[in-house]
Amino acid sequence: MLKTRIITAVALLAVLLPVLFFNYFPAFALVVTLFVGAAVWEGARLFGLGEGKARVAGFAGGLLFVALMYSAKPGSVNALYGVAALLWIIRYAPTLGLGLPQMGGAANWSLAITFSFAVFAAFFAIVGLYLHSPLYLLSVMALVWIADIGAYFSGKAFGKRKLAPTISPGKSWEGAIGGAIAVLAIAAISVVLADGAAPWLQDTFSYKLHARFGWGLTLLILLVIVMFSVIGDLFESALKRRAGMKDSSNLLPGHGGVLDRVDALIPVLPMAALVTSWI
Repeated sequence: MLKTRIITAVALLAVLLPVLFFNYFPAFALVVTLFVGAAVWEGARLFGLGEGKARVAGFAGGLLFVALMYSAKPGSVNALYGVAALLWIIRYAPTLGLGLPQMGGAANWSLAITFSFAVFAAFFAIVGLYLHSPLYLLSVMALVWIADIGAYFSGKAFGKRKLAPTISPGKSWEGAIGGAIAVLAIAAISVVLADGAAPWLQDTFSYKLHARFGWGLTLLILLVIVMFSVIGDLFESALKRRAGMKDSSNLLPGHGGVLDRVDALIPVLPMAALVTSWI
């Protein structure tokens, strides 16, 4: 399994890094669209659509994303980010305590439609943050990766109190807190280095936050981002548990599916893009 994970990761990096940094937007847009189609297909399966209908949904989702990407106005995109952020606060986060609706009912399909909207918003945010700069996009994504890595090692070392035992038994409060501390520490170090030994870090999310808002609000925003990365991870875990699936798909051998790789990013990216529009 580890060998498969490494091979897949290397292959993805070999494709994604050149696309990200060669500054050729059509290639970047094509890759993002393929990921959108895959994410919509996987999401449709998690909400109970059959394989054939899920494939149609994925194809239609990719086409719709392209149409909207090339026609959307900046103001409407910011509204999209704001609505997505509100959906995570008032619609998805509460399900972690209240539970998901039963498969097949109207409430399930309503949740499926709004979750597709959230997925679209996340990938629109990827495009928007990329247009700011590839480094800026990576700096937002890195916050989620750091939180995940920090949570893993903190949970292994100190984890005792389960965060959501019925959804993801392996996650603990100690792990979540450790992940948050790791994000705050590394973000603070990057801000300090940006004004000294590593000026290239000035084009990062954490540095721009600090330059605009100062330390207090910057650390608060980073904590909110960590919190919603955990919510995104748990929400997809709840969807998979309800559907009886271990992974959202097997598109990425050793890693599961696209949603398995971006679940924690789905709520974070629109929030980061919305904050970016203010700074």
